[in-house]
Amino acid sequence: MKPHLQTTIWTLLRKGSSQREIARLTGIDRKTIRAYAQRFAEGEANSPGVATGSAEQTPPPRPPAPAPTTPSLCEPHRAFIEAQLRLKRNATAVYQDLVDQFGFAGHYNSVKRFVARLKVREPEQFDRLEFAPGEEMQVDYGEGALTRVPGTDRYRRPRLFVATLRYSRRSFRRVVWKSSQQVWAELHEQAWRYFGGSAHYVVLDNLKEGVVKPDLYEPELNKVYAATLQHYGVVADPARVRDPNRKGSVENAIGHTQATALKGRRFESIEEQNAFLEHWETRWAAPRIHGSARRQVQAMFEEERAHLQPLPVLGMQYFTEAERTVADDSCVRVDHCSYAARPARIGTQVLVRIYARRIEIRDLRTQELLRTHDRAEHPGTVVLPAEERVFNPSRETRRILAQARAIGAEALRLCELLFAVEGRVGQRKLWGIVSLAERYPRRLVDAACARALQEGVYSYRHVKALTEKLVTEALQALDAAPSAEPLTQQHELIRPAEEYADLFARAAAESLTHERSPQHDPQ
Repeated sequence: MKPHLQTTIWTLLRKGSSQREIARLTGIDRKTIRAYAQRFAEGEANSPGVATGSAEQTPPPRPPAPAPTTPSLCEPHRAFIEAQLRLKRNATAVYQDLVDQFGFAGHYNSVKRFVARLKVREPEQFDRLEFAPGEEMQVDYGEGALTRVPGTDRYRRPRLFVATLRYSRRSFRRVVWKSSQQVWAELHEQAWRYFGGSAHYVVLDNLKEGVVKPDLYEPELNKVYAATLQHYGVVADPARVRDPNRKGSVENAIGHTQATALKGRRFESIEEQNAFLEHWETRWAAPRIHGSARRQVQAMFEEERAHLQPLPVLGMQYFTEAERTVADDSCVRVDHCSYAARPARIGTQVLVRIYARRIEIRDLRTQELLRTHDRAEHPGTVVLPAEERVFNPSRETRRILAQARAIGAEALRLCELLFAVEGRVGQRKLWGIVSLAERYPRRLVDAACARALQEGVYSYRHVKALTEKLVTEALQALDAAPSAEPLTQQHELIRPAEEYADLFARAAAESLTHERSPQHDPQ
């Protein structure tokens, strides 16, 4: 090491500075400082500039520069300047006030130097929080490595999801192309399955996939994410807005992943990158010695594993939500199917949760569960018990029957019969029947309804098929009809075309002569 650096270390050690502080001030590694401190203590050299095995002497350190003997012109105004600095005012503003209020005769540089000595920049300090095993997990998104977009030659960066257990710093990493409320919840579920249990609460920032409305006291989570946390017995603890230090462990894990594992790499698929991240976590990240804990991450995780909450046997059943209006048949429509909504009243809004195998109808305000139905497999299915069907005609029913009456008597009779059998829930079939008259002749639609009544098949699809069949038969009959006789060009009653030509020529000549007569002369 150069002599002046050895002198600096020796001087700071004599003043009682700690090795950590010397390393911060000089940028020299603490191991090097520790070695020189032992060497100075053991008297291996007569001065701090002597290296091991060398008899060369270095000159004594330079004496510190003498303090200025002339007091600053700003010293009489120290109290005023300190008060202005507490108000976050700069040296220019302080100088201007000194001139205006106190008649300061010095230069701006004098004020600038005096202010610089008064400004003591305290290093930013953070409280280091300690957590019990299995208490907290922190989650966040970052950017993954360049990955080929499926089906193209382009590369772009997917989203990198990282979940870190706060006690052991063991992390779960996955990359995805797109994020959504369900994807965000699924990644949490995968992390808990990977760790073998869930922490008691999870810390996240206020991204829309997790938090709908940020609030310090009562943040509003999105419904899918809240239901997932409830299913696994986890409490969400969103960090304050613009306060990433609350989840510093996962922030450091994302930076460590990007700088060490993914820097400069490219992958051909998402699956390849996820496989590499899992290998890197197992081979390198987990066995490492954590800098502040001074312990192996994997060893701390084995200690923490027993404190994680047990996972439920069944995974989360994801859903989507939609608002629906209860129709006048007391049903709600979901994917072209009708489901009974009582005790919800006709015309009210309800919340429908749509699962893969079932649907739930809930009160829109209180979220109270009203009805549950197995999800229908075929469009057009009506899930409505017979005792809940409504048979009294509504205004909509009367409007449909009026349109059926305009089509014909048979159409009216079929619509009345359908309503008597199915009630209001069958009004969709009635609308389908009367709408056939907008595309086909009414007499054919009425004839199709008559044939459906004869066959005893009362359905919209059957009437539609019969109508199309009648239309096809009518078109075929027109095609089979004999064609009309061609127009006669020669007959004794038909004058030759030359006579008409002479007549037109004579009329044109007389018209021209009439226009040139004196009584029409403009002179």
